[in-house]
Amino acid sequence: MKRFATWLGARVARADDETGQGLAEYALILALIALACVAALVTLGQAIANSPGFSVLPGAL
Repeated sequence: MKRFATWLGARVARADDETGQGLAEYALILALIALACVAALVTLGQAIANSPGFSVLPGAL
């Protein structure tokens, strides 16, 4: 019975371990930042491509 109690105590101690949680949170934050960067680049890219200075400047050079 003592072995079972020791085994059960070790299982409970491992269940309370939250080291993997931090890694998952960092991965989610990184994914959200990457998504925001892609959205910003798409929006700004279209705005820059449609601006008149983008087509006038190469001809002026």
